[in-house]
Amino acid sequence: MTPEQTLRDKLRKIEALFAGAATDGEKAAAGAAAERIRARLGRTSGREKPEEMRFSIPDAWSRQLFIALCRRYGLRPFRHRRMHRQTIVIEAPMSFVEQVLWPEFQELNAALVTYLSEMTERLIREEVHRETGEAEEIDEPTRIAR
Repeated sequence: MTPEQTLRDKLRKIEALFAGAATDGEKAAAGAAAERIRARLGRTSGREKPEEMRFSIPDAWSRQLFIALCRRYGLRPFRHRRMHRQTIVIEAPMSFVEQVLWPEFQELNAALVTYLSEMTERLIREEVHRETGEAEEIDEPTRIAR
């Protein structure tokens, strides 16, 4: 299995976890998981008034993931004019955001960041230079008092 296939499988499993999949068959059905989460959001919206919430996500890849996840569940991510690009606003029930959307985003984001970091390091090591560690830290030169 390629690293990309492994990542795809992990992302499906994370979604199934937040959808409350009970059986292995349910855990394997990513489309069904998304539908169960949308249904859960619908039930929550019936009991709880949606609130406007702002998220600040400076990393472009993470922001792209968050926006896609919101859209997947039928939420409309937006920002008001003159807001920073890193700010994303949604209107959703607080309990859905706290129990499903944000924790799922964090899990998915961690998996993607790990994958992207590993892939980037491998490419740099193979194509630029084999040493990819941080720059060494040295003491500052001694200053002469005036």
